[in-house]
Amino acid sequence: MTLKNNKIYRAIVIPICVILCFIGRIIPPFPGLTSDATSVILIFIGSLILWLTIGIDWPSLLCIFALLFLDNVTVNSIFASGFGNATLIFLMFTFVCTYALTKTSLIKRIAIGFINNKIARKSGYFFILFFLSAVLVLGLFISPTVLFIIILPILEEIFAVAQIKKGERIASILMMGLGFTVSLSSGMTTISHVFPVLAMSAAGISVSPIAYMGMAIPTGLLVFIVMYLIFIFFAKQDIDRLKNLDVSNLKNNLAPINKKDIITLVIFLSVVALWIVPSFFEGIWPQFYAFFNKYGTAMPPMLGAILLCVIHVDDQPLIKIDDALKNGIPWGSIMMCVATLALGAVLTNDNVGLKAYLQTNIGASLSTSSVVVLLIVFTTWAALQTNLSSNMVTATLVATVAASILASNSALINFNAVICLIGMLASFAFATPPAMPHIAIVAGSEYSSTKDVLVFGSILTVVSIIFACLVGYPLGTLLM
Repeated sequence: MTLKNNKIYRAIVIPICVILCFIGRIIPPFPGLTSDATSVILIFIGSLILWLTIGIDWPSLLCIFALLFLDNVTVNSIFASGFGNATLIFLMFTFVCTYALTKTSLIKRIAIGFINNKIARKSGYFFILFFLSAVLVLGLFISPTVLFIIILPILEEIFAVAQIKKGERIASILMMGLGFTVSLSSGMTTISHVFPVLAMSAAGISVSPIAYMGMAIPTGLLVFIVMYLIFIFFAKQDIDRLKNLDVSNLKNNLAPINKKDIITLVIFLSVVALWIVPSFFEGIWPQFYAFFNKYGTAMPPMLGAILLCVIHVDDQPLIKIDDALKNGIPWGSIMMCVATLALGAVLTNDNVGLKAYLQTNIGASLSTSSVVVLLIVFTTWAALQTNLSSNMVTATLVATVAASILASNSALINFNAVICLIGMLASFAFATPPAMPHIAIVAGSEYSSTKDVLVFGSILTVVSIIFACLVGYPLGTLLM
């Protein structure tokens, strides 16, 4: 029986967390804080425990419900900051567009194409590189958990063809490589990826997809290269088992590309183009950029979802909206997104007083710190917390606190670059099962052990912090 399903455990933890969410209105406020600020801290602690141990669905609703009873924040403002946030609409319809793409054979076809070529067959080194590169490229556009579930059967077929057993070093390396690369790719773009978007929303900033990717993609690529080198070093004794591996039968089992697949791909690429292309014209054609930019990031996926529902092939729509809403959207994650958006808005609300407390007590001590110290503090915090708790909470909390503290240091440090790095590192979750759902699957797969995930994931976390500071931040200062 798992911990979250243990009746005794639930009978103890749930009442304690519910009490934490509401007791702030009764007990004396913490020293230096208002009653609302104390309540928000306790709501966050209670919600975080539930998110980590029980689930993310109803605990998110409990978090929103508890926030409604704060004295200096209106009910409408909480609902507006959560359910009414454009980020929520962006995520919902992006998931719909991604769902349509996953219903085709195109993603599997691209992944198999990477490993079913002459170069990949020449050696195990090339095979691993092409396999992980396929995951990285697809991950730039597909949400992490969805991508992992799509690629996992392909990896299991590779194990079967190469006669690789559970517990073998090469099996552990490939399984961790899949999971880690999925996490890496989810932080390298804002396309179908929630965590960078949440960080920017929590901090109240707007950064173009091109600027973000100009910072995150080079940084992520460097981490990817280091990861690959580490993996092939530890797998070198078994790497020849992947040489001349014939995986052509994987391609033979795929359905042929049809008209529906092509139209779906064109619509998805058009949505991506509407996110990216206008940024190229900001300096040379400001009117064109301003026209598209005023609609924000939520309009393109909404348009894409409409087209997917309206266009029919063989008298059937490309997708049915009720099917997409039911099966294509992770509603538990959406509810948690609503809760963290509302929580972030309350944390920075001037009437609550927590923002002023942070600026006075922490911001003042950091005001004389160098850019290097500030950068290390927030990147390390984001990288460590995302491996121990929810990515959404990490992106929202760290970005919110950074926004409060760095507001007085905007002349010293590039504020937008730091927030984007926080969003990126909130996605780079590798080391523990709570980091991301697919990391939990990797650790519990028997191909990799929890110990291997912890060791290699921790090394990659340190590497991520180093490259974020040495490469990501300088690029961010140039682009933002």
